[in-house]
Amino acid sequence: MTAPRNRQVILVSRPEGIPQAANFALREAPLPALQDGEILVHNHLLSVDPAMRGWVSAVANYAKPVGIGEVMRSFAPGEVLESRHPDFAAGERVSGLFGWQDYAAVAPSAVTRKVVEQNLPLSASLGVLGLNGTTAYFALLEIGQPKPGETVVVSTAAGAVGFIVGQIAKLKGCRTIGITGGLEKRRQCLEEFGYDAALDYKAGPIDAVLAEAAPDGVDIYFDNTAGPISDAVLRQLAVRARVVICGTASLSSWDPWPQGPRVERHLLVKRTRMQGFLIFDHAERTEGAVAQLADWVRAGSLAYREDILDGIAEAPGAIARLYRGENSGKLLIRLLHQETLA
Repeated sequence: MTAPRNRQVILVSRPEGIPQAANFALREAPLPALQDGEILVHNHLLSVDPAMRGWVSAVANYAKPVGIGEVMRSFAPGEVLESRHPDFAAGERVSGLFGWQDYAAVAPSAVTRKVVEQNLPLSASLGVLGLNGTTAYFALLEIGQPKPGETVVVSTAAGAVGFIVGQIAKLKGCRTIGITGGLEKRRQCLEEFGYDAALDYKAGPIDAVLAEAAPDGVDIYFDNTAGPISDAVLRQLAVRARVVICGTASLSSWDPWPQGPRVERHLLVKRTRMQGFLIFDHAERTEGAVAQLADWVRAGSLAYREDILDGIAEAPGAIARLYRGENSGKLLIRLLHQETLA
């Protein structure tokens, strides 16, 4: 019987701005050798996240850049095939930073968590019960600190983090306004994710429609975009508003440092708090957040949507697809293990 091969997506060049398919290559490698203290994971799905843009940038941010010739860093869930560590056993399901590849031989430090939700799809561990869900949970509840009756505005409101933020805010008794692009995503915000209002930034400047939707101002702004959308929301902040900085998707480059309107007067006059968020600061409390999110999903209080691409050959162009806004929900790649590389 032929030994299985490990299909991988590697970084071959640094992107200028948004990573494109040409920045990656597909290759096959032998099954990784397992060392003492490691586990061998058979990946079932691969995640596609906005953070990947920063991971391949030549300008380092909060994580060391992926090296040229290295497997693309990615969250993935899968099954433990073999274990040389006492805390893991063959057959267990785990999720972690296993990379864009079929198989990963990793130390326990690469494992985010064991996936114990047997009655929910494994794909949920990458989205609503994964990085996106816990980001929405901690960023909104700990930085935003929503109170019943407050107005919460979310940019990229139909995105993998945004649609969860909006629903948690509703569960906390808030009025929610989503900002998204296009009629279909606006429909999703209103009909699938329960936003009280949804604004289409592609239809034109949002200042007037936002002022109409939030006549008493914005108490919490969950910012996934930066740029002109955020400039408009900052002009509508209420006194003692909270601004959660979760993403900067609209910025085409971080070098040189982006320039734009100054926010100091908004923060001063309105006594506003603005704070950035990274999920890695909350890793030790992941299980509690996932348990609550899973309970909401089971109860039908938290809807989620997935956009699944089939086959590892879809991976190289997936980040660009994400930044073009072509996904509808959490973007995933399902590994087809009978697939061969051309």
